[in-house]
Amino acid sequence: MATTKAKKEETTENVEESALKELFVDELKDIYWAEKHLSKALTKLAKAATSDELRSALETHKEETDNQVTRLEEVFKIVDEKASAKKCDAMEGLIEESESIVSDTEDGSMTRDVGIISAAQKSEHYEIASYGTLRTLANTLGYSEAAELLDQTLAEEKKTDELLTQLAENLINASAKTEKA
Repeated sequence: MATTKAKKEETTENVEESALKELFVDELKDIYWAEKHLSKALTKLAKAATSDELRSALETHKEETDNQVTRLEEVFKIVDEKASAKKCDAMEGLIEESESIVSDTEDGSMTRDVGIISAAQKSEHYEIASYGTLRTLANTLGYSEAAELLDQTLAEEKKTDELLTQLAENLINASAKTEKA
């Protein structure tokens, strides 16, 4: 029995010092930055949206994103790390692209909404990839509670992506199709 306990302590020590944990924490810092900045961007996108349905979906996801930031702070605690952000170049680029789409489309048009959905889905896909990887790494490193929290966020991101697809396919794309350039 003492041997099992010693092996578990040795394994935990190895995880604490492993390059994989270092990468995991680095990726946590990356998505933490991304979520904080995406929250601000979602507010802007919601204000720029033409349809009430899209505006509502973006406002709801902004609230979810704020909860996801809090959830990430809990993950940092679980892995015994200080919650800190590292600039996420990918999300920065996606946010810049979303701002460009808004400025390049006509205010009050459904075409703008199509562009907003496109930009939002690109961000969602980045988040889905990030959270899927983080959940897998958390499991590999033995952080099952962290993996559960990350999986919860992953499910929310997938749900938002599906909702955006439904809005595009069932309402917004067809309306934009008839708008003049």
